[in-house]
Amino acid sequence: MQTDPRRPAPDYTNATLAMALVNLVWIFGLIWALFGLPVVVLVALALNRGIDALAARRA
Repeated sequence: MQTDPRRPAPDYTNATLAMALVNLVWIFGLIWALFGLPVVVLVALALNRGIDALAARRA
């Protein structure tokens, strides 16, 4: 048998997380500019609860 000449795929986890943070910041900034800080806080709480629910379901 021959060895596989392909290299493993690069790990883009850190780049993906960094870009997710960048997107989250500008989206929160836009929501803040349009609707005010209390709405940003509510959206952040909703995202937090959603992420917690996904984590609980996955565990």
